Amino acid sequence: MKFLDEARIYLKSGDGGAGALSFRREKFIPRGGPDGGDGGKGGDIVLLAVEALNTLIDYRYRQHFRAADGRPGEGGRRSGASGQDLVLKVPVGTEILDEGKEVVLGDLSRNGERIVLLEGGAGGLGNAHFKSSINRAPRRTLPGAPGREASVWLRLKLIADIGIIGLPNAGKSTLLAALSNARPKIASYPFTTLKPQLGVVRAGDEELVLADLPGLIAGASEGAGLGTRFLGHVERCTLLLHLIDGTRGDLVRSYRTIRRELRRYGEGLAEKPEILAFNKIDALSEKAVAEGCRRLQRAAECPLVPISAATGAGFGELLSALFSAAQRARARGGREEGRREGVAALSPLG
Repeated sequence: MKFLDEARIYLKSGDGGAGALSFRREKFIPRGGPDGGDGGKGGDIVLLAVEALNTLIDYRYRQHFRAADGRPGEGGRRSGASGQDLVLKVPVGTEILDEGKEVVLGDLSRNGERIVLLEGGAGGLGNAHFKSSINRAPRRTLPGAPGREASVWLRLKLIADIGIIGLPNAGKSTLLAALSNARPKIASYPFTTLKPQLGVVRAGDEELVLADLPGLIAGASEGAGLGTRFLGHVERCTLLLHLIDGTRGDLVRSYRTIRRELRRYGEGLAEKPEILAFNKIDALSEKAVAEGCRRLQRAAECPLVPISAATGAGFGELLSALFSAAQRARARGGREEGRREGVAALSPLG
């Protein structure tokens, strides 16, 4: 299945059904009076987050969606049936933005979370609704309200425990393939990874979801290279695994390039917990590895693990650091969410 993390769609909720104009006609009841029923409500447009999806590819070939209209009312005070809601399933982590991509209309970050994006039109009123002591035979009805329509953007930000970041050709795809069952494309040229790749790493009863993100370069926060489109996926990651190519000349500069882009992008990326992996030690002497680690450790204030994604050297230490850091980050995130829910419960707005 192809990966698509952004799609534009046109939506329209259902129109309300019209009210009925009808009069009661029964034997032995000469003045039956009005009995026109009300119209049914139009269907809503609902977006539902489901874990079974990890791409927006379903919205590439079909972009127009419309909910069912409400049925008109009938005689005998029979109300029309409401139109069926249209439920659109999207991956967990999908944001809904307005047509200008400036306002976030919704953020579906949990499995089963749903949002009524467009409500259906209200049903019209039948003439029975207008009967009064001075108007015994009203001929007035109201049509149903029209449904709402809008063009919106769906933007997927993958939810993963760990986001693997680094410059192009740092070995991110090789590491993901070595640690999980994922099979990303691996080649010797830059920007081999053009879309995020997910993999699952298991240790006993625990597991971590890793996201291999396309390589970043200087200016990525301003659109250079693959730009901000994939930096957005880092927002959802609990922890960052920053991969440094040990064979590069200036290791500290490589590290600071990525850190600078994270800070410029904002959205809390630079504050996320980070583990630094000094990769490709199989291609270096022990002295060069020690010197490289020493220089990086002075520049970075985070754990550093020397590894080789090609041979698996250092994987034990790396996995131990990743699982421990992820557990701490999850615990911290749970406490913060509990505090937010407590504040919401005390809020007069509910």
